[in-house]
Amino acid sequence: MADYLQHYIDGKWVDSQGGTRHAVINPATEQSCTHITLGTPADVDTAVAAARRAFDSFSQTSVDERIALLEAIMAEYKHRAGDLAQAIALEMGCPISVAKTAQVGSGVGHLAAAIKALGDFAFEETINTSIVVHEPIGVVALITPWNWPLNQIVAKVAPALAAGNTMILKPSEEAPACAAIFAEVLEAAGVPPGVFNLINGDGAGVGAALSAHPGIDMVSFTGSTRAGIMVAKSAADTVKRVHQELGGKAPSVVLDSADMAKAVPGTLMSVLLNSGQSCIAPTRLLVPAARQAEAVAIAKQMMTATQTGDPMTEGRHIGPLVNKAQFDKVQGLIETAIAEGATLEAGGPGRPEGVDAGYFVRPTLFSGVTNDMTIAREEIFGPVVTIIPYASEEEAIRIANDTPYGLSAVLFGDREGVKRVAPRLRAGMVYINGGQPDPSVAFGGYKQSGNGREYGKFGLAEFMEVKSVIGVLA
Repeated sequence: MADYLQHYIDGKWVDSQGGTRHAVINPATEQSCTHITLGTPADVDTAVAAARRAFDSFSQTSVDERIALLEAIMAEYKHRAGDLAQAIALEMGCPISVAKTAQVGSGVGHLAAAIKALGDFAFEETINTSIVVHEPIGVVALITPWNWPLNQIVAKVAPALAAGNTMILKPSEEAPACAAIFAEVLEAAGVPPGVFNLINGDGAGVGAALSAHPGIDMVSFTGSTRAGIMVAKSAADTVKRVHQELGGKAPSVVLDSADMAKAVPGTLMSVLLNSGQSCIAPTRLLVPAARQAEAVAIAKQMMTATQTGDPMTEGRHIGPLVNKAQFDKVQGLIETAIAEGATLEAGGPGRPEGVDAGYFVRPTLFSGVTNDMTIAREEIFGPVVTIIPYASEEEAIRIANDTPYGLSAVLFGDREGVKRVAPRLRAGMVYINGGQPDPSVAFGGYKQSGNGREYGKFGLAEFMEVKSVIGVLA
């Protein structure tokens, strides 16, 4: 894969002002797969100046002009789909079969949702003798993670652009190549200079500079709760808007009325799809205590049958974790769970048998877990599932909500059970009987999982200010 040593600023690929070369590691081989330049605050200043210049004209473009631009982006994005998928597989370890479909496909979904939302959006509302209007917020900083890189990039860029804003994207330094290719997509689609800018960098350098910069009107951040707190603190001095999608610890609540043969595989597939590296992964599987053995038998068979393998090979296997730090964290959580008395049903510490390189983790299953154990409290971000038994529906609801997070939840059961329990789950999204994310409905969480919403008309509204023009019709 090519190196991406330049930033994209004001419609041109430019050298960094004092940046440092950084190797991106292929987690399947532990060898470098590309190099980038970690940017500097000086790079941020240059990008912000470009975005501010571009805002004056781009904010005045029509809805039809912005729809045409988004459609051109979608066409070019589809043209580069193979390059995007290959970059994701190499730099963050997602198997190529999933990279081609779910990873790259998510970007198509967000572009389509943004186009529809923009065409349907009511930019003006008459109230008495006044008009309330929605206007672009200004220059926005977009800080995105490595686990679903294109999903989060496009979920921010598409609505920010649709609303008439200009922007600076800082992708994760763990998955920067797909972001650079995406910048090439926008360049080829004819996005005007300065409207979209890309600066590679880390959180301490570029991320902090963006968050604190007085020339930026809004920060949209997706990542860990710990990092999100730091972004909010950096942004506080300039009182800019901060939108955050942070960590999760999703429960999958299996009611006694549920079909266990569907509920357990449905839950496990949601965890295993990206090697557990999803903020909405339902790693806490809550089942009736009387049916725990049934759930364990189904889950154990599935976890034992799950293979790990080369991300560049087509197949149904799962890939490695993104880096050594994540590998070490997950290994530590597995060992802590054993020490705290959870019953190991499948997997366990160490790499899979016969694997001596790469950050591969054995698909791991614990039963007999209580919600006070470390493995049930901390976000895992690995292919690890914990089965937690409950004695009553009320206890299931209490356990499900007993977390500082509230991003998502999964619920399996009959219609009456779902109607009773879903309204009581303190989460921004509740997926019913295997429901999948929809790029047109609100995505975001309660509690320490963040604030604000993404996707469709909800994401579009996040990137706008609301102005009241009072008495204009008097």
